[in-house]
Amino acid sequence: MRKRDQWLAAPIGAGLTTALLAVAGCGTDDSGAAGNGEAVVMGMTDKVVSTDPASGYEPGSWLLFNNVFQSLLSFPKGGTTPEPEAAERCGFTDRESKVYRCTMKDGLTFSNGDKLTAKDVKYSFDRTRRIKDEDGPAVMFSALDKVETPDSKTVVFRLKTPDATFPMKIASGAGSIVNHAEYPADRLRTDGKAVGSGVYTLKDYNSQKAVFAVNGSYKGPAKVKNSGMTVKFFNAPGALKNAVEKGDVDVAYRGLAMKDIAALDNASLKQQHGTQVVEGASAEVMHLVFNLKDPVAGKLGVRKAIAYLLDRSTLVRDVYQRTAVPLYSIVPAGITGHSTSFFNTYGDRPKPDKAKDALRSAGYNGKVPLTLWATPGRYGPGTVPAFEEIAQQLNASGLFNAKVRTLPTKEYEQGMADGKFGAYVKGWIPDYPDPDNFTAPFFGKESVVANNYSSPAITGRLLPKTADQPNRGATKDQFRELQDIVAEDVPMIPIWQGKQYAVARDGVSGLEWTLDPSTVFRFWEISKPTEA
Repeated sequence: MRKRDQWLAAPIGAGLTTALLAVAGCGTDDSGAAGNGEAVVMGMTDKVVSTDPASGYEPGSWLLFNNVFQSLLSFPKGGTTPEPEAAERCGFTDRESKVYRCTMKDGLTFSNGDKLTAKDVKYSFDRTRRIKDEDGPAVMFSALDKVETPDSKTVVFRLKTPDATFPMKIASGAGSIVNHAEYPADRLRTDGKAVGSGVYTLKDYNSQKAVFAVNGSYKGPAKVKNSGMTVKFFNAPGALKNAVEKGDVDVAYRGLAMKDIAALDNASLKQQHGTQVVEGASAEVMHLVFNLKDPVAGKLGVRKAIAYLLDRSTLVRDVYQRTAVPLYSIVPAGITGHSTSFFNTYGDRPKPDKAKDALRSAGYNGKVPLTLWATPGRYGPGTVPAFEEIAQQLNASGLFNAKVRTLPTKEYEQGMADGKFGAYVKGWIPDYPDPDNFTAPFFGKESVVANNYSSPAITGRLLPKTADQPNRGATKDQFRELQDIVAEDVPMIPIWQGKQYAVARDGVSGLEWTLDPSTVFRFWEISKPTEA
């Protein structure tokens, strides 16, 4: 995944005192989400895996969660530091970043009229961790020890280990607050319904579409610029493209083919069929990962040779039609601590001589046999063509005999977990916009890439050092050192960083506030002209 620095009276990055660090709203009008203007129809190829926040952990489900449920905190448009949402204020009360306290707003209710209190917040977190669904976000709260509610407005999170990113985690879809009277404590809700306190209510949901109505009882910072949203689900990029060109949908998001986005973006006004392409920042990344126990990819010289030969610029030009940009470190641009460690070490153009020297150091004098594993469905339609391009680049050097093999997503994920692949793809959409989310999941004790890489400097010193630092800007040096270590050890190679795109009918506005590194798609920011 899935499936976020401003507007704080006392920013999380301001450092701690022994007093409560309050996260307070600035000029927020909580008069509710009145809703106005036309209803908007959106299309996408992502599916909603679950309407229950204890399960879905991918873009489609989080799109629903972020619009139907509230969290204590939320990410402001264009910002990556959480601000109050259902909470009036939140902050760490200790210097170790292990006790996080929130005071909730008065008068909060769920869409069914039930009061929303601290009891529901505790229930939501306890429930997610109790169910621990394999497709859910419970893994994000591994540091959480217990949740306490001293009174109906106060929630205290006690952590087992320091975690300065905890506010970002509860501001994500994983922090969605459910009604304790509507959701079973020990199992998922499976009726396709949702009861939250967010900007919208889920009026109807099936495999073809989801209909959202404005929640008149919502109390929070969002200002709704439409009278409702309908999301239609498409099975293929071509069908989605045709729908937006014909006017069957107002907005196409997530799922358009790269060539179609590029064609529309470069077309004349007449050729655009009355559409506009809106581009936004993204922190989505793709990596080439190596299993360090593999007899070939496990050799450092082989991995360094590949790093010397990879031509990212050609790949993003020819395969992704410039809808992505080359990435030279594991922490992407726009995220605190980003560096260009792989560029500094290996350059941006192929270096066959250096690659040959690296292979000799690994004991290779002839062509190196290498299988690159990919899956066509999990990380977008460009994944397999991208790996075929990488194989071609390696083979063109005369140093490798590389080929690409693919598997369906479920088999691929199992093969990766079982350590069956030597070199393989891993895409990543952040849960929250912090360097921790691009490092700890990959290099911590429970690595999501299962590549048998371990670095005492990373897990024993750098990650713990950054975890207890509320001032995220003060972690830059540690994260840059971490990125340099990865560039030297090459357990993976960053390939590209994506851009976000939406294609909309002329007159539709507000999409620029839905496409940012927080990955929160804000329905309420989108509007379209009133029909005559």
